[in-house]
Amino acid sequence: MSDSPSPLADPHIAFDPSEGRRDIVVLGSTGSIGTQAIDLVLRNPDRFRVTALSAAGGRVGLLAEQARQLRVDTVAVAREDAVPALREALAGQYGTEPLPEILAGPDAATQLAASACHTVLNGITGSIGLAPTLAALEAGRTLALANKESLIVGGPLVKALAAPGQIIPVDSEHAALFQALAAGTRADVRKLVVTASGGPFRGRTRAELANVTPDDALAHPTWAMGPVITINSATLVNKGLEVIEAHLLYDIPFDRIEVVVHPQSYVHSMVEFTDGSTIAQATPPDMRGPIAVGIGWPERVPDAAPAFDWTMASTWEFFPLDTEAFPSVGLARHVGQLGGTAPAVFNAANEECVDAFLAGRLPFNGILDTVTEVVTEHGVPAEGTRLTVSDVLEAETWARARARELAVKATAEARA
Repeated sequence: MSDSPSPLADPHIAFDPSEGRRDIVVLGSTGSIGTQAIDLVLRNPDRFRVTALSAAGGRVGLLAEQARQLRVDTVAVAREDAVPALREALAGQYGTEPLPEILAGPDAATQLAASACHTVLNGITGSIGLAPTLAALEAGRTLALANKESLIVGGPLVKALAAPGQIIPVDSEHAALFQALAAGTRADVRKLVVTASGGPFRGRTRAELANVTPDDALAHPTWAMGPVITINSATLVNKGLEVIEAHLLYDIPFDRIEVVVHPQSYVHSMVEFTDGSTIAQATPPDMRGPIAVGIGWPERVPDAAPAFDWTMASTWEFFPLDTEAFPSVGLARHVGQLGGTAPAVFNAANEECVDAFLAGRLPFNGILDTVTEVVTEHGVPAEGTRLTVSDVLEAETWARARARELAVKATAEARA
């Protein structure tokens, strides 16, 4: 851990509460994080007001319904061809009332991220969330960050822009660490312990994973999430990304960040302190709790998520990570230590391989095999090179193309 304070999330640094309601911009509003955030806002209209929404454009009916429920000023879609259907859906929701402003195109979410508000909730999936993350930080907004990929691929860029305490993590694991870290000082921290459910394939060997199907991998035992993050949870790539994220958020060295399997998903992560104490943050698995921390901090949102019923017996289990069956965490540590564009290559190659697996073009074990090959070919980033957005985009483009080539090659070999 460095001697200087982290420029990112620090639970000891609190923004002053807003006067009255807190204005929120929700990016990725029709996804899992976005829909749960909107549910939280609708249940707390005296605390929050959503001023703008963005989505990819594939669920314009839901987006229009959200816009009407929240009475937002602006709606944005990444797909310009979705605008006619969105306008029609909004007209059906609003009737004779004036429609909200519509923004469209790949930069629409980035525009919203810099708009007037208190907090930007970035719930976009994938590295396309980097530009909105940077825009929100540059505009001085509090960033409730659920888009871990933007921090993974653009870590130095994000850290250079973020003021102390400006980023509040929304991942359940990092929201847990954020809260547990408040129990001591930075000098007191010995280790971060990130918990993993183990996904649907916990306990299986690598050989037993060879023929699992996308339906098998999408059947997560404790969390309801989008398809990409669910597959990432099945491969434990998600946990590898979270290790990199924890390193960047809290300036803890990789050798002091541990992953432990906890099938019940009750304990979301833990902090071990130098006196031997371990502080755990625990709730039933429900993302509304971490979202409430992200958009409400430093205040708590009453009844944001269910609490435990302590009159009922329960068992909480913890197991070591099987690094042979699930090598993703070790690979993530490697690319995190390499730095530069290596994490962007890792993330982009994985996204392409997940798409190939879901489409039936790559076996489950082929996801990590292919990602490993792409990372190896990429090699060690040039030392002393200052990372730029252009560097990240160029590395991602190469990694995606190479991952697709290798996936096609793997399919051809399997059929031969």
